[in-house]
Amino acid sequence: MRVYEVMSKSVETVHPEVAASEAKTRMRNRRIRHLVVTRDGELQGIVSERDLGGTKLPKTLGKWTVGDLMTAPVVTVTSRTPIRRAAALMKGRSIGSLVVTSAKGNVAGIVTVSDLLDMIAHRPAELSKHDAHLRRMKKATTREEE
Repeated sequence: MRVYEVMSKSVETVHPEVAASEAKTRMRNRRIRHLVVTRDGELQGIVSERDLGGTKLPKTLGKWTVGDLMTAPVVTVTSRTPIRRAAALMKGRSIGSLVVTSAKGNVAGIVTVSDLLDMIAHRPAELSKHDAHLRRMKKATTREEE
């Protein structure tokens, strides 16, 4: 399976100069956990709910902007990246999302841990078939090497 099969194409973006408290309110209202930070259409960073203090709206955000709290550079993948690679990147870097970029480097989507969990929950038979196919391929490769 590839990232394009589970990613969200609808990406919420925010400018780096937006107040962090405004970004936090926007995330809460839209029930999302990540905003992709762009300036003039170019990827600048990503800000997560965790970056903004978690699920409660703290008053300590004060005069902080999204640009002050965003993570940059952003870990990106393409839509053709295998799901297992995307999951390994998120696990290895302890992050909850990857920005999906086009061949030209434009933001094309986002894939989150929630997307991967939804895939596992809703496509178990498909995953089993895929795993069985991988095992058959591995066995065939092993036999050819012998």
